[in-house]
Amino acid sequence: MQWLLDRFATAPETPAFIHEDRVVSYGQVLRMVEAFGARLAAEGVARGERVAVLADYSPEVFCLILALARNADIIIPISPASVVEEAAALAICGCDWLARFDAEGGEVAFSRRVVAVENPLIAGLIADGRPGLVLFSSGSTGKPKGILHDFDRVADKFRKARAATRAIPFLMIDHFGGVNTILAITSSLGTVVTVADRSSASICAAIARHRVELLPATPSFLTMLMASGLHRDFDLSSLKRITYGTEVMPQSTLDRLRAAFPGVELQQTYGLSEVGVLRSQSRDDGSLWVRVGGEGFETRVVDGVLWIRSDYAMVGYLNAPSEFDAEGWFNTQDQVEVDGSYFKILGRVTDIINIGGQKVYPAEVEDVILELENVADVAVFGEAHAFLGQMVVAKVVLEAPEPAEALKKRIRQACLARLASYKAPAKVQIVPGPLHTARQKKTRQA
Repeated sequence: MQWLLDRFATAPETPAFIHEDRVVSYGQVLRMVEAFGARLAAEGVARGERVAVLADYSPEVFCLILALARNADIIIPISPASVVEEAAALAICGCDWLARFDAEGGEVAFSRRVVAVENPLIAGLIADGRPGLVLFSSGSTGKPKGILHDFDRVADKFRKARAATRAIPFLMIDHFGGVNTILAITSSLGTVVTVADRSSASICAAIARHRVELLPATPSFLTMLMASGLHRDFDLSSLKRITYGTEVMPQSTLDRLRAAFPGVELQQTYGLSEVGVLRSQSRDDGSLWVRVGGEGFETRVVDGVLWIRSDYAMVGYLNAPSEFDAEGWFNTQDQVEVDGSYFKILGRVTDIINIGGQKVYPAEVEDVILELENVADVAVFGEAHAFLGQMVVAKVVLEAPEPAEALKKRIRQACLARLASYKAPAKVQIVPGPLHTARQKKTRQA
């Protein structure tokens, strides 16, 4: 990881962070990393210990993570809105120390916290003197999984510098996409612009105030942004690129984005905590077809499902069997269509609704409903049915009040006009929202 710090040293005056209007240069970052290294020694944090970092983004949080990596420690980032409770997370990976930051992310208190959990994967990294990174799945299909990465291997993907940019790290620090984003920005000597929260108003205000060029976001967030109309209330002319990933993008949302930001590149991204984030190229700004791969990645499709082999793959799950096959291929569980070298992501195998043997992808139904007037957001999922196995249910967030029966009639008419009859929702629920998790990813459940 020394290569990253050496790169910072080439641009000591360049802004690395803008955090609550405070500008922190790369020279200051280097000094903070050194200071945290001395702090770790003074606190008694030994090499190879497990340290939970309880915080969201700030320059200090990033610098402590780098100092821990230099100390060959096992880093366990846990954000305030983590998908896993602190106690549950530490019961999976174990712990030696807590580093708890204050609400502003500037001051940190270290405390001894011993949770004795023996794990051969962590023990192997420690024995090799290599820093580790522990992340957790959302646990949407059961118990959360602890995912162990070699931190140096994650960072090595960014040895080749890209064009510097000013960007908001939208995904959280305890999400692989969040770690990937902040390493991508800083390794290219760009500027990280943090936000107090991930609401549409806060994001738009930060873009306008600090002339942000890149917004990496989720389709759920972008759908709500378009529905809110807030993008018209701020000067977002600095944006050059909007990237989206982690879930299927509705075509209707993509069309609205293209109309609202005609000069902005719209790029679909793809990655998983288990294998890393692949390089991607959308066929064009209005297309959901994407080519993914890049150096260190291979892809193949088996029975309509995407598989990936990666040089940047995780070390393994801490509390579950490996899901890699003997040749190193990982089943993404993402159903895809293939057109030459391009893929179209249809949805997770676990999200597919089975109606009497017929497959329904929630995203295709949501796409139709999102085009209707007065619909701000929608989540489609399957519910048990005595005769058909499952039936299609739609949860809808409205822009203005509307009678439920009238809404259901409009939705069924629209779906029947464009989809097979079995794909039309049998049940429609009006809910206040939101329909996404703290990670801005859609929740499809009763």
